Amino acid sequence: MGIHFPGMVHAKQLLQSLSRSQFEEAIASDVPKGHFVVYVGEDEKKRFVVPISYLKHPSFQYLLSLAEEKFGFDHQLGGLTIPCKEVDFIRLTSHLNRSRQKV
Repeated sequence: MGIHFPGMVHAKQLLQSLSRSQFEEAIASDVPKGHFVVYVGEDEKKRFVVPISYLKHPSFQYLLSLAEEKFGFDHQLGGLTIPCKEVDFIRLTSHLNRSRQKV
């Protein structure tokens, strides 16, 4: 019997929806094992490499739902495209990183 994270199913569906080339970009050679690529920004998109563990955090799941609303499952850049301000994304991932380090 395993633990079920409803948001993890959603995140898994998003990752599985990427085309082969997009998936290869998301796990490119410069992406460490256990990480994936996201593109963030309102106008100009910036590439970030984030740990897969972020997918289970409710705040990150909220960003994934925004991405689904705006882009569906069609992410042209490869990796996931998240429609939020870069500064907000950095603030969130900094918070998540500090939370990971406390464990």
